[in-house]
Amino acid sequence: MYFENEEDLIKKAREACGKTFKEIDQYNRLSKKGATGALGQIIEESFFGYELNSKSEADFANLGIELKVTPFKQNKNKTLSAKERLVLNIINYMEEVHNDFWTSSFWKKNEKLLLMFYEWKSDIDRGDFRIIETVLFTIPEEDLEIIKKDWELIVNKIRAGEAHTLSEGDTLYLGACTKGANKNSVRPQPYSSEMAMQRAYSLKQSYMSALVRQIISNEKLVQFANAAELKNKTIEQLLHERFDSFIGMTMEEMAGHLNIKINPKNRSAVPNLISALLGVKGTKLDKIAEFAKANIQFKTVRLQQSGKPKESMSFVNIDFNEVLQETWEESFIRNYFLETQILFVVFQYDDQDALRFKGIKLWHMPLNIIDKEVFNYWNEIRLVLENGVILTKTNKGIQNNFPKSNFNGILHVRPKGADGNDKVQLPDGQWITKQCYWLNASYIGKIIEEL
Repeated sequence: MYFENEEDLIKKAREACGKTFKEIDQYNRLSKKGATGALGQIIEESFFGYELNSKSEADFANLGIELKVTPFKQNKNKTLSAKERLVLNIINYMEEVHNDFWTSSFWKKNEKLLLMFYEWKSDIDRGDFRIIETVLFTIPEEDLEIIKKDWELIVNKIRAGEAHTLSEGDTLYLGACTKGANKNSVRPQPYSSEMAMQRAYSLKQSYMSALVRQIISNEKLVQFANAAELKNKTIEQLLHERFDSFIGMTMEEMAGHLNIKINPKNRSAVPNLISALLGVKGTKLDKIAEFAKANIQFKTVRLQQSGKPKESMSFVNIDFNEVLQETWEESFIRNYFLETQILFVVFQYDDQDALRFKGIKLWHMPLNIIDKEVFNYWNEIRLVLENGVILTKTNKGIQNNFPKSNFNGILHVRPKGADGNDKVQLPDGQWITKQCYWLNASYIGKIIEEL
């Protein structure tokens, strides 16, 4: 099917809204169990009527528009989010290093995207998934400045002979995700003899979730930086510009300068300070566009007078049944650290025991730590679950035999429930107080030692 202009293409695309894939499928693609990309193929073949291809140019080449069919889901709290990242074109390491951004395969293929969103539900057949919305998407100017920097970081790594070290955590919006059947899906790179995992450009899941919230939920996200600022500076540089002049102040002094009222003992104190510092006073942090799109999550660190962190840092509760069922590549904890940027907001007690602002650190866990130390810890948890969790009553409460903080110096598991009665059931039927991943205080100390 040929379209002479964007209007005709969009008009046709909107005819799919409200329809299920079962209603659209003319070539029985749904009968092929687990076929990767089957839903996208149904739209290509049965709806738009063009042959499947892997062209380097956009799907609707005369219009420069690439078609992407992508899922979203409803979360337990009724909010919507993208189910996955949006995988784009495969990165040809040998060729991409000779391009600039505007001549890159990424830009030539994905300058304009026809996004067709369908709602994924766990309890229905995929043929019953329904197309909900379709939009012609061009990257906003302020996002484009960040994506250009992400592209340059990816390609500069390839130019340095380090394609094998690429990680999605390196960048903010545009990722280089693995693309292949398994870890043996590798390809050569130009400036190193080491084979590198095959990767594709992708818009990260957090970026796609922000689009879902804006396009389908009609949420308003607030930018703290404009395109002109982002043209010359990174998000991290802009964060330092906003924060660094407050170093040495107490929370109350910071609040006074920002003309806001806070209660330092209240959990909302630091988020309120951050939004005011960024010039979007009163905005919830998950409504700040750059935080939502890059999946930047803040964590408060309190240092003792000695400079050592006062305590370890909690992250996410553990679903032990999920740990037993998942593979490492698809594991929750691996993808959490791969996809999350952490903004450490650091305070330190002075000699009068007053808590003073020390600085910030935007950080993501290095890939080698994720795939070695975090993997080893995750694997040890699986072994304990398979061999049996031993719960022992002591004077301090109930102890378990999950690996402790000295296992590898990076993270550990310990309780994080409302109280001792806030429990979950283990795969073996025993009940245990809710457990959570914690980063060791000593490891946090190493991350922020430059402060």
